[in-house]
Amino acid sequence: MASENEIVRIAVDAMGGDHAPSEVVRGAVQFASTGQGYVLLVGDPEALQVELSQYDSSRLPIRVIPSEGVIHEGEQPALALRQKPKASVLISTGLVKRGMADACVTIGSTGAAMAAAAVILGLAKGVERPALGGPVVGIAAETCILDLGANVDCRPRQLLSFGAIGDIFARSFWGHDNPRVALLSVGAEAGKGNRQVSETTEMFEQSGLNFIGNIEANDVPKGAAEVVVCDGFVGNIVMKLTEGLGQRLTERLRESLNDKLPEADLDALLDDFYGINNVVETRGGGPLLGVNGVSVVGHGSASADAVERAIGMAKLAVDIDFIPRMNRQLEELESRLEA
Repeated sequence: MASENEIVRIAVDAMGGDHAPSEVVRGAVQFASTGQGYVLLVGDPEALQVELSQYDSSRLPIRVIPSEGVIHEGEQPALALRQKPKASVLISTGLVKRGMADACVTIGSTGAAMAAAAVILGLAKGVERPALGGPVVGIAAETCILDLGANVDCRPRQLLSFGAIGDIFARSFWGHDNPRVALLSVGAEAGKGNRQVSETTEMFEQSGLNFIGNIEANDVPKGAAEVVVCDGFVGNIVMKLTEGLGQRLTERLRESLNDKLPEADLDALLDDFYGINNVVETRGGGPLLGVNGVSVVGHGSASADAVERAIGMAKLAVDIDFIPRMNRQLEELESRLEA
């Protein structure tokens, strides 16, 4: 068994998610079996041991870390954090803060994960609240949209920080040297949009980012920009609409092609089509943006495979030094704005 200190250590909230702890544990076992990282499974010890007993995990790089309680979707995050100080998402995030883990992953409450990361890990310079972002339109796989729902009401200064974070995301994860940054609006022409877009445009033009102005929603699938900035209200609608279209169109294609293709070929085609249009689910998860530590949030209904991919995303973020690079970018932006 690999030493815990020799490889990336990832704390996994095993109690969060629609299918916890069974699918989370299975995904963690799958990841640990690859030898890519040491998994710290955080949760109720008895429940986790029951799940682990189903696998030959004794020689895998997995260790159980006890916690008490779970913060569920729908609970008020700030209140839940006070009432459940030993909840699994808090313990897993705390392991990162104390240097016992290099990253944490949860498939549970996004609000709780954000609150835990903001309070325990702290925010990067110039960031007021964490953001959610990443690719959501599969045929524009290297277009990061943010925010995707964490911040439904945003001031121009917050949107500017999203642009800076998205810029370093595109550089770090996709290797773009000079990512194009755009504002999502109702028209591509300068001046189109609401007051928020107008005021934000002025700040972006002074930011030093490769700001290309406004783009419309129908430009996103064309890959018109690597970073698309909007508030979380708009971003979440874009994400949910994309997911819903992907699911319904997949069902429609199955109905139309059911007697025209061999079943195996049809399944392969539809799996590919569904994956393209449900990027958030198929990627497993993405890092919270703007916090001083790697905290990856996955899809609440994640299967074991998606959990494995979410853990893999956390490892990747550690490997590419995403947090230090993001902090440097934000500090440079703050210096330019102050100047």
